[in-house]
Amino acid sequence: MLKKILFTLILLLISSCSSVNYDIDSKTYKATAKNSRIRFLIVHYTAINDQRSITALTGKNVSSHYLVTTDRKEPIYSLVPDLERAWHAGNSSFAGRNNINDSSIGIEIVNLGATPSKRKLHPQSSDFFIAKEQFIPYDPDQIRKVAFLLKTLSQKYDIQPENILGHSDIAFKRKQDPGALFPWKELHDTYNIGAWYNKEDFNRYYKKELYSKYSIPEIKAEFRKYGYDMNDTDTWDLESTKAIYAFQMHFRPRNISGNMDLETFAILKALNRKYK
Repeated sequence: MLKKILFTLILLLISSCSSVNYDIDSKTYKATAKNSRIRFLIVHYTAINDQRSITALTGKNVSSHYLVTTDRKEPIYSLVPDLERAWHAGNSSFAGRNNINDSSIGIEIVNLGATPSKRKLHPQSSDFFIAKEQFIPYDPDQIRKVAFLLKTLSQKYDIQPENILGHSDIAFKRKQDPGALFPWKELHDTYNIGAWYNKEDFNRYYKKELYSKYSIPEIKAEFRKYGYDMNDTDTWDLESTKAIYAFQMHFRPRNISGNMDLETFAILKALNRKYK
């Protein structure tokens, strides 16, 4: 009987302790060793029309923080709060970070992507590589909306220029969006958004004798330095060709051959000199 009474008292004591309310002080001390969860802004095209894009992005399988439709009268739609995780990037990596969904904001633009006719650039590539001419242009009003959104978000979350990227930059093995007609240079030159190389630096590295001194692994190391998840083999295999293709869509869209050359080398070195 005594044991039962003691046991009951102990339970009551535990219960009373667990119900105590404590103050949580968020003002007295502040940590400085921290940064924002949001490190990247990722641009996509939906590859489907307005209504199907809305249906897909509000369904159960995929999502994005923002959606820009083709209707100039419509607002920019916020679909997921910035500080919550949207499902837009999939299997992805950049600058040593994996699973970019965890550290990014996704922006979807309604654009059909590319026409059905595709060009093969590599004997193992199937229909992965798309000619520049087959991509579908963006509406200028869409680009103005995207510029406003990127500017607002990059200032709000202190996003580095080189971390404003396309889906193809972070998932080049399987993705081509936002494609070769997304105006990265215009965004940089007109709105001061994103990364672009300096012409002076490009000229510094646009030298055949310099390019010839670099081995394939050394050039691949330059891609990794900038952020691309390039492999370290000593050949330009299909995977590394896809990385070059993504890089060229972003920084040399007029000629997206998927092949490594002097101009691509000079652009890459100029970007690393400016940002890394």
